[in-house]
Amino acid sequence: MPAFAGGLLVDAGRAGRVRCGPAGAVGANRRPDTRAPVLGKPNCPARACRARRRRRKRETASIALSVRELVPHASVQYHLSPDDRVREVPVPHPSTPFGEELRKRRLEAGLSLTDLSGLVHYSKAQLSKVERGIKAHSRDLARLCDAALGADGALIALGTPTAVDSPAVSAPGRVEEENWMMQLSPDGPNSFGPVGRREVMNAGVASLMTWRSDGSGPASPTAGAGMLEASRSLFTHYRRLGQTVDPGLLLPVLIAQTHTLRELSAQSDSGTRRRLLALGSRYAEYVGWLVQETGDERAALWWTQRAVDLAAAGGDQALAGYALVRRALVTLYREDAEQTIALARRAQNDVLPSRIRGLAAQREAQGHALAGDVGACLRALDRARALLARRDGTAEGADGPVIGSMHLPDSVGMVTGWCLVDLGRPREAGEELDRQLTLVGPEAVRTQVRYGVRRALAYACAGEIDHACTLTEPLLDGVTAVRSATVTTDLRRLVRVLGRYPDHPPVRRLAPRLGTLSRPTTPLEESPS
Repeated sequence: MPAFAGGLLVDAGRAGRVRCGPAGAVGANRRPDTRAPVLGKPNCPARACRARRRRRKRETASIALSVRELVPHASVQYHLSPDDRVREVPVPHPSTPFGEELRKRRLEAGLSLTDLSGLVHYSKAQLSKVERGIKAHSRDLARLCDAALGADGALIALGTPTAVDSPAVSAPGRVEEENWMMQLSPDGPNSFGPVGRREVMNAGVASLMTWRSDGSGPASPTAGAGMLEASRSLFTHYRRLGQTVDPGLLLPVLIAQTHTLRELSAQSDSGTRRRLLALGSRYAEYVGWLVQETGDERAALWWTQRAVDLAAAGGDQALAGYALVRRALVTLYREDAEQTIALARRAQNDVLPSRIRGLAAQREAQGHALAGDVGACLRALDRARALLARRDGTAEGADGPVIGSMHLPDSVGMVTGWCLVDLGRPREAGEELDRQLTLVGPEAVRTQVRYGVRRALAYACAGEIDHACTLTEPLLDGVTAVRSATVTTDLRRLVRVLGRYPDHPPVRRLAPRLGTLSRPTTPLEESPS
């Protein structure tokens, strides 16, 4: 297709053809079809062809440069009209609402691409491509630009994908509604599933060994009290062990213990039954959290609902509120801010214990951080600190362990650091997480890894690549040990940020192992970049 610039008409669509002429006289000085002497050497078509190609290359490069200077966000095509006049027709790139809004806000702030590049630690070329719709933006870039330009979540909202519906949660049912079947394999893969009684009868599976307790008579008070005391002590040990080992190693014993408490409760007096079911509900809730760590969201929500059923059967309605906090954690890792906020608010009913409401306020703050709402996030954190400081005696009485994490001395401070990353304020986030991680004991490996990777991500987003790599390296053994799908989510974000610096020596040193550890090996859905 011919193109015109600086008094020259260049036909870049046909190899070896250059037509020259003054403006308004297109084709006036066309070279004859016969091959005339070129550059003083007659009858040298090969040399003439090379000369034409060099001339065409210089002229088309000049045209392309002029077009980019005049119309930075569009390509320009040139059309030759029937009257032999060249006309410019702008052809915009496929624009995106995010790119247009980013450019608008950047110009309103009086920032050049170079200025914005220094603030968000992305290259000027990449920012230019995002503004023009040539390159898709990442969620991390949206958060950083939103904070740098004071957009109050507007850019984050434009960069948020359509939310995925939360998996359905079964309605509360009776504790005895189903049988549980677990298959254990010596080489690693195990399975668990609820099965209806009729399905068990129809299956007719042969067993090497079968047994059952005699439920015809009540269990002695001594048996119920002894099981209760032993199970409480074991639960504390299991939670500590869960900080250092693969969840798959603990799940079989935790599921078996939950079943034992459920079965024994049916044979106990009312007082013992209530306490057994309350403890069984805590076991089931902890199983649900560990299952989420394996990456199976559907099973995690199933176990959370079983915990609610067990608690309700024992007269405890409060755990249903905490189940909403657990469901909000699933939507948080899906980066669904709206659902996270809605579920967390439902768990802040005044009738619930202050600890559950405080944990719900923390989760709400994390949802607001995803949405880029700084004010609402900070208000929710203040509310959480006030609620968690109360001692109303109903959240963690003598009949059950503490709800929520037992390894965070200042959970609100840690969640504040977490939120600052999503609010696009990575340097502040890194400093806050520095302070909080010094309070976490070395035995809490899972907690150290979870928030340590988050801290490394914060410093990487702040452009401190060497420091981020220094923080990441000692965490990798812990990442391998605990095998957490939720930690891997942040680890993949960190890998994407470090991937922008492929020639950096510390990045090259960590890249092979980071690539292996961040590879999704679980059902947890990977977020788009």
